[in-house]
Amino acid sequence: MEIVREDELSSPPKWENRLGNSLLESRTRSLAKGLTWRLLATLTTVSIAWLITDDVETAFQIGFIEVFAKIAIYYLHERAWARFPLGISNG
Repeated sequence: MEIVREDELSSPPKWENRLGNSLLESRTRSLAKGLTWRLLATLTTVSIAWLITDDVETAFQIGFIEVFAKIAIYYLHERAWARFPLGISNG
């Protein structure tokens, strides 16, 4: 595993498209991915909670709490992975 310099820790992750062009993933993209994932995941949680409790109000309360906690956790997880080059190559 390659050692990453401290100044590289704050730079966004680099990706390549199908043409081999280098692309950078911004913090805004990471946040947008987190938000859209949370919407889908929270709707899933609310649906499961509703099926289990048979109470739509309780299901939405569970979803409300879950959405805020997991947005922050997902964003931090994405940014942590951006610091490690595992599985990313130059070609």
